[in-house]
Amino acid sequence: MSVSVQTAVDVAKEAADIVLLERDLAVLLDGVREGRRTFANTLKYVFMATSANFGNMFSMAVASLILPFLPLLPKQILLTNLLTDFPELTIATDHVDREWVDRPQRWNVKFIRRFMLVFGTVSSMFDLITFAVLLLVLRAGPAEFRTGWFVESVVSAALIVLVVRTRRNPLSSRPSRPLLAATLLVSAATIALPFTPLGHLFGFVTIPPLFIAFLAGIVLLYMATAAIAIRWFYRSIGFEA
Repeated sequence: MSVSVQTAVDVAKEAADIVLLERDLAVLLDGVREGRRTFANTLKYVFMATSANFGNMFSMAVASLILPFLPLLPKQILLTNLLTDFPELTIATDHVDREWVDRPQRWNVKFIRRFMLVFGTVSSMFDLITFAVLLLVLRAGPAEFRTGWFVESVVSAALIVLVVRTRRNPLSSRPSRPLLAATLLVSAATIALPFTPLGHLFGFVTIPPLFIAFLAGIVLLYMATAAIAIRWFYRSIGFEA
């Protein structure tokens, strides 16, 4: 690869692969770092999208087989997808851990597939736990079941971004402000939605505090399990954060 500067002769600039607008090679280093940050944040989005979609697909299939009613109405599924996309849209602004920038990363489909299977399975496992709690413990009817699963699904999908975004302990790797704000805003809006007229238009019903308490416990346990799983996952491939 050849490099030239803006003030060089035309022949040199035409033959160069890169033309620097400033006479400073440090811009090349800045470009490499920014490229690695962009690649790292792109991988975060791919990790989230593939694992979440795999988990949701499996959970929906199981729910459709065991329930005598639709686990979620079509409009509720669309709303779930819309709300869970907001935190993921802000991943582009996220901070990147030093190890992503210090050394080059490669696109590895096998690695992405393995990540998807591990964390998609964890996601589905907690969906099944949610089903069991709603049906067997709380004795939820169809509308209450849909409301409870919607709240658990969206809140967990929003908060899990804070865990999956880093190889490190989530408490030691801070997310960007837009990502954190979007995550908290979506979580709060999701919890409040069933108590509003808009929520009733989507087929949700007001659920008692006991439901909220059980769902909160499931979400917290899910995040803790995912944090442990991600540490195990990277250690299993020879990476120590």
